[in-house]
Amino acid sequence: MLVLSRKKGESIVIQDQIELTILSVDGDTVKVGITAPKHVDIFRKEVYLSIQEANRESVAPQQTNLNALIYRLRDVNKNE
Repeated sequence: MLVLSRKKGESIVIQDQIELTILSVDGDTVKVGITAPKHVDIFRKEVYLSIQEANRESVAPQQTNLNALIYRLRDVNKNE
């Protein structure tokens, strides 16, 4: 991890496309402005992790769906 110190109004540039600017510092809270191309998704980490978990759940087969598939396959094999 690269650790940098910045003051209010100072920026960090990432690969000529993304600029992070420190907008304010108030105690433990730092406001960061982000300028990036529209095709770059930007999420707070807790939101990003929630999206990843939802994606994992959506692709994981549910037992009821598997049971229904097995039942149908058995039924098709009986008819052949």
